[in-house]
Amino acid sequence: MSQDERKNKEIFDGEIVLSIDFGTKNIGFCLFNIGRDPFPLPFEQIKNAGDEKSIEYIKGLISNEFIGLIVLGLPKHKDGSDSNMTKIIRAFYLNLTKSVYPTPCFYQDEALSSFEAEDRMKNSPRYNFKIDKSRLDAVAASIILEEWLESSEQIKS
Repeated sequence: MSQDERKNKEIFDGEIVLSIDFGTKNIGFCLFNIGRDPFPLPFEQIKNAGDEKSIEYIKGLISNEFIGLIVLGLPKHKDGSDSNMTKIIRAFYLNLTKSVYPTPCFYQDEALSSFEAEDRMKNSPRYNFKIDKSRLDAVAASIILEEWLESSEQIKS
């Protein structure tokens, strides 16, 4: 099996990954140690206080949690074209990659991750079978990470 056919969870085995569901109001985070943790779990959700403060917060996570790489959800329209939010996230990604270098950063298509997060919450006793808006973006970040782990693409730009 060539490296191109291997899934990200095999390529980056042993790394601690930070997944981010970036929104203009809130930012959700998921941490996962590939090869050690059984599956990604939501970590935290914070208010988006602007790119500079958000990146400082992420730099703190990298240092405190020994993050080895970052996966950022990238929303697109169903036809694959960029939305307004896609452009905002691409700009954030550029600032983030410069600020956290040499920590590698990747995109992952986040199509419908928020809807999936709502569905999981409504069907889980962990969330009392209700949508908890204070944790929704962190759950979406875990879904983004699950999809990235099973992918064999490493989209950096």
